Amino acid sequence: MRKINNFICFDLEGPLSPQDNAYELMKLFPDGDRVFEVISRYDDLLTLEEREDYEPGDTLALILPFLVLHSISENDIAGLATEASFTDGAEKLVFWLQSKGWKVFCITTAYEPYAIHLTHKLDIFTQNVACTALPWGRLQLTLGTEESALLKQAEEDILTMKPVTDDDRIKQTLDKLFWEKLSGTDVGEMMKSVKPVGGRRKVAALNEFAEKYNQPLAGWVVVGDSITDSRMLEAVDTAGGLAIAFNANEYALPYATMSLASKNIFSLAEVLEAWRKKQRRGTEKVVKGKEKKGSDRRGYFHWLSGRKDTDEIVTIHKRIRNLVREEAGKLG
Repeated sequence: MRKINNFICFDLEGPLSPQDNAYELMKLFPDGDRVFEVISRYDDLLTLEEREDYEPGDTLALILPFLVLHSISENDIAGLATEASFTDGAEKLVFWLQSKGWKVFCITTAYEPYAIHLTHKLDIFTQNVACTALPWGRLQLTLGTEESALLKQAEEDILTMKPVTDDDRIKQTLDKLFWEKLSGTDVGEMMKSVKPVGGRRKVAALNEFAEKYNQPLAGWVVVGDSITDSRMLEAVDTAGGLAIAFNANEYALPYATMSLASKNIFSLAEVLEAWRKKQRRGTEKVVKGKEKKGSDRRGYFHWLSGRKDTDEIVTIHKRIRNLVREEAGKLG
């Protein structure tokens, strides 16, 4: 039987860094955080209705008109990357994995300048990173008077809405904005050209890495936390690999093999060592043993494969997620 090497792929925002790049960018202009929260909720709604040609994480295309309106630049993205922090234990975990011979990858919806800067600081090779490319030339376009007025009015309308409470209104208003009013405009065409790496595109990127290294998904570990990761988690779990939900939300937990809610991601080290030595069966034994003992300083472990009721686990993850990610923790 051919030996399966050790391959691990992380989502960036959440598992490796607590910040959300797009959220922080939108905060660079007045009330941008509130605009982003509504558009992020719209992203959840489109994903849940399984809109054709839409992937979770396409938020990063939808916010581009507002970034252009407020003259947010590549330098702003690079500046945020310089200031960004890492999840406790992330640097230690990546170093430890590489010292054990693991190949470490990152697949993220984050914009390329941000993702490459942070993964470089973690010593993850650029060729092992998949992220969202941006057409910088198009981002420099000058909005026409009508487009500027349309987006300014849209901002005013968005600021009167609250996620969940106003879901119907959010859906109707933003459907009309993005798919009718902006359709055919220069800014609308720019949006169409951007393909954020989320949902099925994360699975496609993972399959490309798997084919490149001739390693089936059964030999992979993936770590994610949100709706953009759910399909990637599901693909690896179904293949017999190890899909880990770390400080995850209700959109990711049902698709994972196991979960960890913790302030420190290095708590995964023992589990990953079990995977390295005995693959899924050995990992299940370790995780179930930790789950039986209950929480300790390393966090809350749960074996999810075959489990139907995750309500209590979702509550635990929500609490730890909000502690670790603060404002970004409430995003889908």
